[in-house]
Amino acid sequence: MTRKKVKLAFITNDSARKATFKKRKKGLMKKVSELSTLCGIDACAIIYSPYENQPEVWPNTMGAQRVLAEFKRMPEMEQSKKMVNQESFIRQRIAKASEQLKKQSKENREKEMTEVMYQCLAGKGLQNLNLGDLNDLGWVVDQNLKEINKRIEAFKKRASTSSSFSSSSVVLVSQVATPLPVEQKPVVELGLEGMQRAQTEWFNDWMNNNTSEQQIGFGHGDEMIMHNFSDNHNTSVWPNAFFP
Repeated sequence: MTRKKVKLAFITNDSARKATFKKRKKGLMKKVSELSTLCGIDACAIIYSPYENQPEVWPNTMGAQRVLAEFKRMPEMEQSKKMVNQESFIRQRIAKASEQLKKQSKENREKEMTEVMYQCLAGKGLQNLNLGDLNDLGWVVDQNLKEINKRIEAFKKRASTSSSFSSSSVVLVSQVATPLPVEQKPVVELGLEGMQRAQTEWFNDWMNNNTSEQQIGFGHGDEMIMHNFSDNHNTSVWPNAFFP
């Protein structure tokens, strides 16, 4: 879990400031000890405070003097390469805060001009804008147009890719799934000859499918099998007045 960011400001309360000093001093000494042990480097810490007459030194006086002597033997350029004091530290903080302020001001201005652009699209006029506002508004419009064109180009590329893929798939499927040519039956001839041929085929089919129960057919030779009528059958076979 990360520690809450501490606000860098002077603590006006004396007791709270003294308690914070003791807490921070203990943590600083622990960090220096860990840095020297884990990284295998020579380090020392010298802390002056208004609450004590003598400065507190880590690891001890002899160790601090040895580290300081080694430091003084380094070139001046190397000594001041990453060295900071209170003044330089404050200057760095001010420069960093100024950059953040500039960036935040630019973002706020862009949001403001974006809102003005939408108001203009809704029908509001530009009478209340000065030359600087118009320039900023033009910059925002150009940025939005660039973003729109970029998205259009992306959609076009995506559509062309998908269309080419679908066309190749259709060609592949058409080549694989092309049905074999089916032999088509000839069209039935119309006219008298076609009708006679159809009647003859129907009669032959009917004769082939006829069963013995119908008792109609041809026997051996030229003998024709007819229906047997009993004497008790009163109904005339020929229901016509001209035949007894």
